[in-house]
Amino acid sequence: MFQYTRFQHTRITHRPLPSLCLALILVAAGVSLMGCTKKQTSEQINYQMGERIIAGPMVYNVVQTTWHTQLGDLFKIRVPERRFLQVTLAATNSGGKRVSLPFFTLEGPNREEYREVENGDGVENWFGLLRDIGPAETKQGNIVFDASLGSFRLRLTDGGEPGSEKFVWVEIPLRMDTDTTLTAPLPGAGADPSRP
Repeated sequence: MFQYTRFQHTRITHRPLPSLCLALILVAAGVSLMGCTKKQTSEQINYQMGERIIAGPMVYNVVQTTWHTQLGDLFKIRVPERRFLQVTLAATNSGGKRVSLPFFTLEGPNREEYREVENGDGVENWFGLLRDIGPAETKQGNIVFDASLGSFRLRLTDGGEPGSEKFVWVEIPLRMDTDTTLTAPLPGAGADPSRP
């Protein structure tokens, strides 16, 4: 008469453990492979003179270089141990807080370092001793190194705290410009020989 049909309910059970294990294995493999690949970065650290140089919030432009055998005027001449290399540059703080720049460093081809001369006597338009640059402010002037005649790289900072700052380098090629410093005239030089 009445037939009773029993519907069988089947439960689909998911086993979370194998799926979770598989996901963890894939994540671990991906993380380990990331450590093996070279990190790609678009940050440039080597520049040429005249280029816009970006180092964190600082934007630099190294305009020109000149070699000098002496600095100063006729009555107060400064003579270097080697030669004076004068570098003209501009530094702009594009960040939102004040930046204090240290003295700069030149690096030679054999990794020798020349620190910037900390005395601006005889340097026209010296970059200065105090180098605090406010937001959206630009400072320009000349910095001087006592270095051997040659090609160098100028190391510039991003203005970060000492020990955590990042650097960029500007190629400073050897250029033999005319030394424009004054020299004392020799006695009798330029005198009219017909005059007693």
